[in-house]
Amino acid sequence: MRKEYDFSKMKGRKNPYAQKLKKQITIRIGVDVLAYFKELAEETGIPYQNLINLYLRDCVISGKRPSFKWVSSA
Repeated sequence: MRKEYDFSKMKGRKNPYAQKLKKQITIRIGVDVLAYFKELAEETGIPYQNLINLYLRDCVISGKRPSFKWVSSA
């Protein structure tokens, strides 16, 4: 291995797999939920978007489903 490499002539290129890794979306999240993840982000030093993604991934892996009950309007 060389001690130094000359990267000045190298052309940059985008990661061809980056688009397949994550998808940007718009989502409405409750103010209390967002505050919770932002507070957790302050404590851990991990951006709140990453924390939300990690939590959702954990739900996917564990097969966790939300518990809710719809109220009939009839």
